[in-house]
Amino acid sequence: MATRPRSDIYVNLPALEKLDDMLLQEILDSFQKTEFWYVNDKGRKDEDDSAATPCRPVSQRGDDKWWLPVPCVTKPGLTETARRDLQQKRDCASQIHKAAMAINNGVLAEIRIPDLYKQALPKCGRASVGDLIYRHMAFPGKFSPEYLLDCLEISSEHEALEAADRVEAAMHVWRRKARQSHSRSPWSAVKDLMESDKNVMLASRAEDVLLCLKQRFPGLSQTTLDASKIQYNKDVGQAILESYSRVLESLAYNIVTCIDDVLFADEAARKIA
Repeated sequence: MATRPRSDIYVNLPALEKLDDMLLQEILDSFQKTEFWYVNDKGRKDEDDSAATPCRPVSQRGDDKWWLPVPCVTKPGLTETARRDLQQKRDCASQIHKAAMAINNGVLAEIRIPDLYKQALPKCGRASVGDLIYRHMAFPGKFSPEYLLDCLEISSEHEALEAADRVEAAMHVWRRKARQSHSRSPWSAVKDLMESDKNVMLASRAEDVLLCLKQRFPGLSQTTLDASKIQYNKDVGQAILESYSRVLESLAYNIVTCIDDVLFADEAARKIA
């Protein structure tokens, strides 16, 4: 009899290997002769010299990640062919990032929640998210996670991660309360029926907010729950899939960010040409 891996490995591992090959062969290995180069913070060229016309380095990062070299292009800007090729590579890397992130989220969802995390959860979901977020999420009308995040005016990944931790903790509190309400006596079950529905609604909306946060901040670090799952997980197969997908997700996101920097420098060079 032929052996076969379990279903999650059988499906996800070949998909991750395919994404890995696409990142290396179709994107990274294709950067052989480019029309851009990198300079350090003092304006000196890194590694090899370029014969291209010098141009003042321009970055959209500001003080964020100041230690990274800055892309530079010639004053006329990139050729149309080079610009189109970069955009295609960016689109490809973006799709790979989304696919790797979906696999990673799926694997993390299957990993058992550690008991230590459950014990540290607050007793009340409202106390976790705060009054402002709770009022928006408990509103009986139509709920928009995008509008809620706009109201919060989150401006940094640190603030986004803090909000994600609080919302995720509240989500599990509401899920736990919804499950508990079905295991009580018949009268209590009837009495708490509407409360159970409310907990299900709140948990669902918290999940929507969490997804929206990750979409707005694709480079967001792991939440406390995700880090706790990875730390205490004892399933080797899940550990391999999670780490593999996380590395590919990070690499694809960095490629997208680097290409965006080059395209930004190209746009600035064409404006001053």
